[in-house]
Parts: sequence; structure tokens; C-alpha cells
Amino acid sequence: MDLAMRRRRHALFLLFFLPGVATSSWVTRTPDIRDRLGASTAQMGWILFGLSLGSMIGILLSGRLTSRYGTRPVIITGALMIIASLAVISAGVLLASVPLVTAGLAVFGAGIGAGDVAANVDAADVERVTGVTTLPTLHGCFSLGTVVGACAGIAATAARLDVHWHLAAVTLVSVAIFLYAARSVPAGTGLGTPRESEASGPRPAVWKDGRLLLIGAIVLAMALAEGAANDWLPLLMVDGHGLDTSDGSLVYAGFAAAMTAGRFAGTYFLNRFGRTAVIRASAVSGALGLLLVIFSDSALLAGAAVLLWGLGAALGFPVALSAAGESGPDETARVSLVAVIGYVAFLVGPPGLGFLGEQWGLRAAMLVVLGFVVSAVFLAPAVDTRRRSVTDDLPVR
Repeated sequence: MDLAMRRRRHALFLLFFLPGVATSSWVTRTPDIRDRLGASTAQMGWILFGLSLGSMIGILLSGRLTSRYGTRPVIITGALMIIASLAVISAGVLLASVPLVTAGLAVFGAGIGAGDVAANVDAADVERVTGVTTLPTLHGCFSLGTVVGACAGIAATAARLDVHWHLAAVTLVSVAIFLYAARSVPAGTGLGTPRESEASGPRPAVWKDGRLLLIGAIVLAMALAEGAANDWLPLLMVDGHGLDTSDGSLVYAGFAAAMTAGRFAGTYFLNRFGRTAVIRASAVSGALGLLLVIFSDSALLAGAAVLLWGLGAALGFPVALSAAGESGPDETARVSLVAVIGYVAFLVGPPGLGFLGEQWGLRAAMLVVLGFVVSAVFLAPAVDTRRRSVTDDLPVR
């Protein structure tokens, strides 16, 4: 691997690390943000809906923008939106403005949604060129960022540092990371997909590919497991298990650490056992963790079970995206479709779980997440795209 390719990989890792830090920085402070805004659980669900809506808009546009302009401008624009959104959220918390915080989260989600597909397409290209598995490590860097951000959030909470000053500091750190990494992302990757499709003749729409839709269903389930923790875990532990805000943030940091470990170890297990076994084991781990968090009355056991939840959610998204890219022609469109299906979980999850949490409590609301994760156990064979048969390419009628 030459120097330019190594720098490219490292740039992608940093550009995934950045949104991880940013995400956990405000997630760990959600109890304080909730109190500052005077919002109920249901109202927090609608505030978080801004994040999900922005994510969906960003990801719906990302595939088309990547095909037209390449991955570089989409990745850079997404990162800049994340940085700008942190400043907006910080101002919204300072002013106790629900609309401003919601708008900031919408911009944040759009930045992640836009940059996520482009970065995954770029990483898939790196995998193709180098033959080195990259996507699990890429998503591992996001999780590592969430650990770093969560630890900083715990320290800020313990020190009673105002949320707006905390987020302002994270904004400055994010600017430094962006300026260092952005220069190493090459131009031109992802261009030409529509023209290549026209040159090779008509192809079935990717949404008619049955196997691809099953892969999307796996992403939907595992993204819901990951997103539910990212959106609600600190509040779940505070309101559902009686922990204080610092301990709730500490449990979230444990979840992020488990996801990080799972993603960095993912390449070894994927090479040794294959995608189907890894996804199935991940779903079982996530389901067991959720089961204990929901039904155990011991805060200590529930906090420990979060580690199983995190390990279970770790590999679903990156493995499914890799499988989607290999499932047939037009890689950008396939990765985009599966990512969009996954982001449906982020779109409907926050308000849906918030509404259920308001009615029956957040612990009971997580039963929905548990049901989806259990379904991934049975859908796992769909990610084994290396053993496709001729009939797998037939469209759904």
C-alpha cells in the first residue's frame, strides 16, 4: 500500500472519528439538555426527530450527489455541517431554545447522513483497490470517537461544566481534526456510475433485488439497536434504573467502548467465521443485552448488560454495507439504498420510542428494539453475498 493510499485511509478514519466525538458529546449531556430546555420525554423524542429528519434528507441526497460530484465534496460538506451544527446546538442550549436545538440537530443529522454514504463508498473503493478490509475499522473509528466524546462528557458532567461551553470546546477540536484530514481525501471517487449503467444497458432497479432488501432489513434492525442507545441510553439508565446523570453517561461510555471493541475485532472474526455467523452472533448478543436491560431490576446488571448490547450492535451496519456493495452492479446505488433503509430506524426511532416511553416508560419501549434485533438472527444469511446463486439476481416481482 503506497503512502497516498495510507493517508487516504487515515483521513477516512479521522473523518469518521469526528462525528463519533460530536455525537457522544451531546448524547452524554441529554439529561442536562432536557432539564435546561424543560422538555418531557415525548418532547425530547420530537427534538431528536430533528436529528433523524436531517439524517434522512442528507442520506437521500448523498448517493445522487456522490455520483455527480464524487465522494470528496460530499464528505467535506458533511463534516462542515457537523461542525456548524455543534455551534448551533451550543447556542440553543445557552438560550434554552427548543427550536434552535432542534434545528442544530437537523443540520447535524444532515451532515452525518450526507457524509456517511460518501465515506462508505470511498472506503469500499479502498477495499477494492487494496484488498484490505476497511469498513469495520472505519466504523470502529466512529465508535472510538464516541468513547472519547463520552469520557469527555462524563468529565464535563462531573465538573458541572455548562453544556454550551462543553459543546463549544468540542466544536474547536472538530475544526482541527477536519483541517488535518480533509486534504488527504482524493477527488473523483464515485463519479460516473449513471453513465456506466447506461453504457452497459438497462439493469433492474436495485430496490427490486430481494437479497438487497433482506440486507436492508438487517441494517434496519441493527441500526435501530445502535440508534436507540445513542438517543436514549443515558435517559434510560437515569429514568428507568434510577442512576444519576454521571452514572448514566458512564453506562453510555461502556456501550460505546463495547461497540468500538466489536468493530476493531470485527475483521478477525469475519475472516475466520464469515459474515452470516458474525451477524447471527451479533444479533443474539444484542438481544440478550436488551433483554437484561429491559427486565432486570438491578441497575448494576443492566449496566453490565449494555456491554452485550453494544457488542451486538457493533458490526451490523458496516458488514451489511459491505455486503450491499458486493451484491451486484452499481455499488453507489446499492450502498445508498441500504443506508437509507437503515436511516429509517433513525427517522422513526426517536419520536416512536419517545412516545412509547412517555406512555409506558423507556424500558418497556425498548421491547420494540428487541423484536427487531431478534429478527436479524433469522435474516443473517442474506449478508453472505460471496455465495450468490443465479436466482439471487432475479428481481422481486
